[in-house]
Amino acid sequence: MVKLNKIYTRTGDDGTTALVTGPRRLKHDLRVDAYGTIDETNSAIGVARLHTNALPDLDAMLLRVQNDLFDLGADLAAPDTGEPLSYEPLRIIEAQVDRLEKEIDQLNSELDPLKSFILPGGSPAAAYLHLARTTSRRAERVMVELSRIDGENVHEPCLKYVNRLSDFLFVAARYANDKGKADILWVPGKNR
Repeated sequence: MVKLNKIYTRTGDDGTTALVTGPRRLKHDLRVDAYGTIDETNSAIGVARLHTNALPDLDAMLLRVQNDLFDLGADLAAPDTGEPLSYEPLRIIEAQVDRLEKEIDQLNSELDPLKSFILPGGSPAAAYLHLARTTSRRAERVMVELSRIDGENVHEPCLKYVNRLSDFLFVAARYANDKGKADILWVPGKNR
């Protein structure tokens, strides 16, 4: 269990932060950007959950995702360098990806098929879930870029999870919009 007695350490005053495995990185380092963007996604989901009380099944799914995102951040903050560690680092596993896929299918089974792209919005929950979706897409872009750098390692289940996450959040937003009935459809060229 994590125990935080003191919130500030002053060790980051020089513009660096420590990875879980010990080395310090600049705060604008791509790995730090990756797990920071995962944290942003988690925060956006937290705001969305302020509006999902009437949807207890969806809210429970979102809570599971929030916990997974802490796992994902921990995974990214403990890169596999090949050096032996004195502990087993927390990693995203395939079972988490599989569960997310099942939850996508569960929510999607209650939605009418799309006939157009939809605009982000509708209910407050849906609007915030769309925000979380776009933030998760940014996290995915950063993670993919990081994974392409020599010497950097992003575990495959992390990339799968973040890819499924944006799909989950899209379906969750539609579900929060009265199961798609309150979706706002895009009308191509409407304002020409």
